[in-house]
This record gives sequence, C-alpha cells and structure tokens, in this order.
Amino acid sequence: MESDQTPETERGTAPLTILVMVAHPDDIDFGNGGSVATWTDAGHRVVYCLITDGDAGGFDEEVSRTDMATLRREEQQAAGAILGVDEFHFLGWPDGRLYVTHELRRDLARVIRQVRPDRVVTQSPTRNLRSMYGSHPDHTAAGEAVMCAVYPDARNPFAHPELLAEEGLAAHTVAEVWISHMGEGADHYVDTTDAFERKVDALRAHKSQTAHMDDLSGRMWGWGRSQAKAAEFGEKRLAEGYLVLDTR
Repeated sequence: MESDQTPETERGTAPLTILVMVAHPDDIDFGNGGSVATWTDAGHRVVYCLITDGDAGGFDEEVSRTDMATLRREEQQAAGAILGVDEFHFLGWPDGRLYVTHELRRDLARVIRQVRPDRVVTQSPTRNLRSMYGSHPDHTAAGEAVMCAVYPDARNPFAHPELLAEEGLAAHTVAEVWISHMGEGADHYVDTTDAFERKVDALRAHKSQTAHMDDLSGRMWGWGRSQAKAAEFGEKRLAEGYLVLDTR
C-alpha cells in the first residue's frame, strides 16, 4: 500500500498535469478536494472537467433548471479557486441522463488531448452495492466513458479522426489513471489532513447542494478518518483513497 504523506514535489517528483474528470459539479470537492489542495500546494497543475451541467441538482423549486446549471458552474469555479484550480472544462451534458456513447467518448478524448495530462483522476466505473450515493449512474457512466477515452480513444490517432483533422489535436497517452471512491479497493492514499478545512470550504461554496447539511464538516471528517485508518496512517490523520492504474 502506498501513501502520499509528504507532497510529491518534496520526494523529487517533477510537477505533473493532473486532469480530474467527473460527472457533476461538487463531485470533485466531495471525493477529491483534499487531494486537489495537496497537489496544487505541491506545485502540480490541476485541471477540472465537469461532464454534466448539474441542472438536476439542488432543492429549490423556484430556481429554473437553466438557472441551476449556471449557478452550479459558478459554484464550481468558486470552489476550485479555494483549492488552487483555475482551469475548467464544462461539457454541458444533461444531468441524470449520462450514458457511455461514442459522442461522449469523443468529447472526453478532446479534453485529454487539449490538456495532455500525466494523470487522469475519475470516478469508479463499477457499481458498489454497499454505496448507493457512490454508485450514482452518472458516476459509473462517467468512469467508464473516461476509461474508454483514455484507452483507446485519446492515444489512437485514428479514433475520432476529426479531432486531429479539424482541430489539430494530436494523440496523447495518459500514463496513469486514479480511480476514486474505491473504499476497500483502494491501494494508494493521499494524506489530506492539512487540506481538510479548505476541502470543507470548497464544499460550502456549492451552496445549492450543501447549505442544508447540518454537519458537513463532521461528515467529511468521519469519511476522511475511515480512509486514513484503511491507509494505516496515524491518529487524527485524514486521507482520500484511490485505485491507481498504469495506463501507459
């Protein structure tokens, strides 16, 4: 089992480009917020790709779905700023109706070729029967589509040929993919203790989604502690876990 108990640049790793690709605005902040803050603090470039517009979220019936999509984009940008992220790709696919299609794979491959990341972080393509929230169908569809975009689409110059012919986007091979929300399946953990308060602040920036949560900080602390225990970190440490895949 591996852990990032010190920033990667302190271990001699050159700065990386890390592309986080998820279904909804706020997914990153719930699952990866501490990691993102840790990575940006260590000098890595982190870029967000939000696949859906999030228009099916929220609880205020007075807010139109069009306005909700706009609001959620603004909330995600505010949350990203808290964690040190200022590069965003909003693909605008409909919330709650995400499927693995050729067109979605093309859109994701386009972003990968534009950003040219060393690492892609995404959601699990596999349903966890013990986690209803972690297995939202948009999440599993996003994870599967991203994996398809990583291999074979983004690296194959003959896949989605219009990306090269019309947009000049050359093929790109992603070296590794990190799958988040793995629970007991994780084999790599990031120590997020020092980034915890910023993670919570980023989540609070998603007011349309989190304002009703009475103990958001406590909930996130409990989840982070469970991950840290699985990582065998010391007492009072927090973590976020991943399954790390070599995709070269």
